[in-house]
Amino acid sequence: MDATMEMPQRDADGYLVEPAEWNEDVAAQLARELNIELGDDHWDVIRHMRQLYEDHQVAPDARHIIKRLDERYPGAGRKRLFELFPYGYPGQACKVAGMKRPRAWSTG
Repeated sequence: MDATMEMPQRDADGYLVEPAEWNEDVAAQLARELNIELGDDHWDVIRHMRQLYEDHQVAPDARHIIKRLDERYPGAGRKRLFELFPYGYPGQACKVAGMKRPRAWSTG
């Protein structure tokens, strides 16, 4: 992330206040803050989350992401999600993908 670029406003828990201010540089910075080194699977999940958000204007439930990962890792989507985001879908994946704090969520 460019040092001169300011991070979008976040709430007290670190979620973006306005998801439209998200971009991949913001995602990379948020991931660094959470000690996550983003790889191809991370980006696939993040981009899929953003597409679902664009389509429905709500943070996608973990089950949608697990289904996506199951396509790549048959029967192991849930396990893979927690390998990618070990401290949880809402606390890490949703933050990095620029979602607002989910009011309620499923961990899958």
